[in-house]
Amino acid sequence: MGEEEKLQIIHSGGEEAKLQNIHSEDEEVQESEHNNGICSSICAPVNWFKMLAMELHWNFVFSVVIVYGVSQGLGGAFSRISTEYYMKDVQKVQPSESQVYSGITSIPWMVKPLWGLLTDAVPILGYRRRPYFLFAGSLGVVSMLFLSLHKNLHIVLALLSLTAGSAAVAIADVTVDACVAQNSGSHPSLAADMQSLCALSSSIGALVGFSLSGILVHLLGPMGVYGLLSIPAGLVILVGVLLKESPTHNFAYQQVNQNLTDAAKAMWNTLKCPEVWRPCLYMYLSFAVSVDIQEGMFYWATDAKGGPHFSKEYIGYISAVASIGSLLGAILYQYGLKDHSFRDLLFWTQLLFGLSGMLDLVLVLRLNLKIGIPDYFFMVMDASVTQLVGRLKWMPLLVLSSKLCPPGIEGTFFALLMSIDNTGLLTSTWFGGLLLHVFKITRTKFHNLWLAILIRNILRITPLFILFLIPRSDPNSSILPDEMSDSKETTGASATQNENIELVALVHNMDTR
Repeated sequence: MGEEEKLQIIHSGGEEAKLQNIHSEDEEVQESEHNNGICSSICAPVNWFKMLAMELHWNFVFSVVIVYGVSQGLGGAFSRISTEYYMKDVQKVQPSESQVYSGITSIPWMVKPLWGLLTDAVPILGYRRRPYFLFAGSLGVVSMLFLSLHKNLHIVLALLSLTAGSAAVAIADVTVDACVAQNSGSHPSLAADMQSLCALSSSIGALVGFSLSGILVHLLGPMGVYGLLSIPAGLVILVGVLLKESPTHNFAYQQVNQNLTDAAKAMWNTLKCPEVWRPCLYMYLSFAVSVDIQEGMFYWATDAKGGPHFSKEYIGYISAVASIGSLLGAILYQYGLKDHSFRDLLFWTQLLFGLSGMLDLVLVLRLNLKIGIPDYFFMVMDASVTQLVGRLKWMPLLVLSSKLCPPGIEGTFFALLMSIDNTGLLTSTWFGGLLLHVFKITRTKFHNLWLAILIRNILRITPLFILFLIPRSDPNSSILPDEMSDSKETTGASATQNENIELVALVHNMDTR
């Protein structure tokens, strides 16, 4: 073999080795990028959580998780399932009556501005926040233990206890809502992120709560679950204990009436602004006409003859899977829809909200069985879609509400907006009870339930005709007029909104003992 042939062989072998090295390097780069993509997907929520804690302070994030995640999410899931079975099996009331009673227990959420005004304008022993947290937690503990320990309780006393427990959650919620509204003003670019934090905390808490609620109701009964509900209320007391707040010395209590009057005037002047009252009117009507017949569906789903006859565990599991739909709705809004205009997003979500109700109609008419879909699977799909669409509808309204709060009265005014929404929900609940009564839907008769569902679905679409009340602006722009958003005037009640209230670190608390 000549020298030239040897050189050619060596040269060709070197080229092949280089190509193999380049190919292996490309594979390593692709594998590294794939691993980095997985890590970034996992780390993205953690980094987002850390970002909120750094930008808004960890005590704000902590308070949101406790109030929204534990008290409202976990506790709300326990309360909903246990109350449905408490009314059905213990009090033995009709679906229409249970629907009305559920509306009564939600009344404390309608008077949220009252709680906001009290915490702003009426300090107790020099403190404006801590006593109300402690009172809310204590009220929740006492009311839940009272329900748990008394058998054969009269319906009036039971409603009073349930309403007191609802008031405890509402009072604790007001302070967090005030913080969210205030931070939305100081950090407008994070307004949607803060609402996403609230929604994610609530959805995750609800997921855990619903997963356990059916089992716990089966093992302990509704009254036993009420005893467990004293634990979330106790955590609200813990928030009040850890709250670091500078006391107000020599407070002139004779000025309370003046402070309340000034705050009420400020809210009224804000409500007279067309940029404010038009969205408020839409929010009330969109909730009011979306008739709620949940109790009728619950009685039918657990009935042994006409319905699927789901057990307590299945009801809990269905609600748990449905809460995943709510969680997905919050994630979808956060990562894909939060920058869309309010009007466009509400148009599609309201339309989908009406169409999703047709799944209930398919279920009640048993059409799912005719096409081979089992009741359990179809019920899970129905509840998940409804929760997802409902969350997508609710999120832009929350962001819009935070944008409508003028400086100085953020907390109280946000509470007012939420009370408007809750008044719409109460109207929907009572109208749903009336609808169930008119169509004679009882504990054992469900022949006209499909007609009530059809009417509800039609009414859900009617808010599309009043969408002109919603501004076309996107969530990143200001809605209030410049003269109102730039105003620095505050009343005596609202001045306390700007106080720097911090939660004492638990580690610091332990070290000082």
